[in-house]
Amino acid sequence: MQHRSRGGSQGRLGRSLETKVLKHVTEYKERGNTEWTPSAIYDYIQQVDPSMRRMKKKQLDQAIESVLDNFDPTLSGDEASDDLDLDEQGELAAPSLEKNSMNKSVTNLWNLHKPAPTPSSPGPSEQESKATQQKRRMKPSASGSAKRQKVETREAAFIPESTLADLGGIDQCIEEIMELIAMPLAHPEVYIHTGVQPPRGVLLHGPPGCGKTRLAHAIAGELQVPLLNISAPSIVSGMSGESEKKIRDVFEDAKANAPCLLFIDEIDAITPKRETAQREMERRIVAQLLTCMDDLSWDKTDNKPVMIIGATNRPDSLDTALRRAGRFDREISMGVPDEKAREKILTVLSNNLRLDGSFDFAALAKATPGYVGADLQALITTAGVIAVKRIFKHLRELSWLENKQIAADEAASDDENSLSSPTLEDMEVDKVDSIPQPLTNAPITTTTVEEFESQSALEQLRAISDFIQSHKAPLTPEQLESLAITQDDFQHALLKVQPSSKREGFATVPDVSWEDIGALQFVRDELRMAVVEPINHPEFFERVGITSPAGVLLWGPPGCGKTLLAKAVANESNTNFISVKGPELLNKYVGESERGVRQVFARARSSAPCVIFFDELDALCARRDDQQSEASARVVNTLLTELDGAENRSQVYVIAATNRPDMIDPAMLRPGRLDKLLYVELPTPSERLDILKKLTKKTPLGADIDLEAVANDDRCEGFSGADLASLVRESAVAALRSKFYNQGVTTLDKDSTAEDIFVNMEHFNTAFSRISPSVAPQDKKQYDKLRSKFG
Repeated sequence: MQHRSRGGSQGRLGRSLETKVLKHVTEYKERGNTEWTPSAIYDYIQQVDPSMRRMKKKQLDQAIESVLDNFDPTLSGDEASDDLDLDEQGELAAPSLEKNSMNKSVTNLWNLHKPAPTPSSPGPSEQESKATQQKRRMKPSASGSAKRQKVETREAAFIPESTLADLGGIDQCIEEIMELIAMPLAHPEVYIHTGVQPPRGVLLHGPPGCGKTRLAHAIAGELQVPLLNISAPSIVSGMSGESEKKIRDVFEDAKANAPCLLFIDEIDAITPKRETAQREMERRIVAQLLTCMDDLSWDKTDNKPVMIIGATNRPDSLDTALRRAGRFDREISMGVPDEKAREKILTVLSNNLRLDGSFDFAALAKATPGYVGADLQALITTAGVIAVKRIFKHLRELSWLENKQIAADEAASDDENSLSSPTLEDMEVDKVDSIPQPLTNAPITTTTVEEFESQSALEQLRAISDFIQSHKAPLTPEQLESLAITQDDFQHALLKVQPSSKREGFATVPDVSWEDIGALQFVRDELRMAVVEPINHPEFFERVGITSPAGVLLWGPPGCGKTLLAKAVANESNTNFISVKGPELLNKYVGESERGVRQVFARARSSAPCVIFFDELDALCARRDDQQSEASARVVNTLLTELDGAENRSQVYVIAATNRPDMIDPAMLRPGRLDKLLYVELPTPSERLDILKKLTKKTPLGADIDLEAVANDDRCEGFSGADLASLVRESAVAALRSKFYNQGVTTLDKDSTAEDIFVNMEHFNTAFSRISPSVAPQDKKQYDKLRSKFG
């Protein structure tokens, strides 16, 4: 009995093997192969099904010969496999039952103690046969669901609709990636003929929103090849071994869809450095991914290329083995677009927009420093929303009920003047006449955004509500004729859209302009030639051979406007501005201070053109000597290498400010680093007059005020710009104090208004008694000595 059951089991196993072989033979035919020898079929099965490699060769050859005897290659795959597949589906359940032989023996022991079955109840053999039939009926559905699941996995590959024409501003990246990806996918025969090994993959890295994912989709759409889009975090599973299995399944699907493009987004989530990985699972995932990438060689994919594109914004966190040649052969950096690239992106994104009037995309690109492609898309979306708002008229029309009431009043007055009552036709005519204008096919009257936003929130809400009530039906093309996006819509959208680089608190565009700064004409001219003009007109500087930006060190007494000058420079050139307080980069942990310096310059390069302002530079870059600690020396060395090291500092301008230039390391002041030293001195009487005029623009001055006399007053000698600002503020406070109190008694009556307050000369005299110069005479002499030394 045991021998007979074993033979039956072996027979079922053989039929199950023949079913698997039949499936592979059918796929072999669907791929267009014409060689029908058993050896060719054997090699194909060994290649596509790793589980068959553990099978004995003799047993597999017998199954292949058995299938080929009953297989007709001239028929379709379904017709050729119908008979054998239907006959064998019921037998496939037997091997799974044999695997649970221990459970079956236990259940047989239970059956020994059961009472004999009655005629009405089925016996054990009948129960077993019913259970077997039920399992046999369930087995095909399970296999069918597995097949459907596999088909769905393979159907995840799709051909995107976007093309390279939908991209702009990344011409260099497109040219490079077309050489690496498009040529092997479009003409693999060239590489086969020449014997050249094509690249395996490309790694795209750059800040979020710069177009890495869109570029991968556009490449697949342009070449019309399937794209397998995989999100790296979806690979990770909680069960041990499941993550590795998912990676293997993904690469098997890529081989089945070859030639194709495999895109792994956020690849840094599954490929951390193995030496710093916290869990063993992370190391296994990296090792599995490396192995699968090596298995994509052309000799293992039947000369059908599978190209891989990885995307990340943290390339330094990837395992080093992944970034070697043969895996990710090339790394393409997609940084923040410059002004010309932003103009191209805006032009491409605006192709489908309904624009009104002439558009100056160059000016719009200049006004969007630090914007990536996603930020520009958000800008266009916001401009469209603002344009839609303009359909809500500033002068709101009467609502439907108000128009109906007016029509009823007019009908009532007609009744009093006429003896005859209106007919039904007259009432219908009155109803048509009472329809408000927006319900007709006339174009909707639009208004400017300023007029709409000048209303209160309640008025805007009522305008929108009335518009929706009067336009319940869809708007006709004639009504939408007047709706279009204008240049003013984009200008208002600039005030609402914040680029990604500014959301993290690093880069900002200051709101200080040259009009807010008095005097300092010489320093302003030097800063304009060193920073502003190279940003606004780089072609003129390239013509004379000036390519590297100059560093500027502003030094002088405190309160003379060094920080204001740096902010005004960034605002004048409309660039990003990163303000770094010297001590804030210092950290007690080893290496953290240097990392902070590198991070500042990396963020500036990604937000170029950008101005980095180091305030109180002497605290960060002190002179290196024997008394200085090793940590401070490392920070100075890092700053020196960032200023003129191997990495390009193009479009990154450095402005530093300090009160003690003698404490700064001399290596910082050599040409190529902070090579332009500008002394911001205390203002002269004429400059004090200019500063006072700027400071009192919003201060109501009395008739007896003479700012020139105040500027030439001996009490102003030695005053800096900050001292003058404090003088104006104290005089304004004195004016308010005299208005509120008089000899300790409240004098403010009910009829007093804010327009009655003026700052008079007596208030300035009071402020002079409370303000003293912040720079002592001996300090002034010390700065004069430093000026003779540094120039």
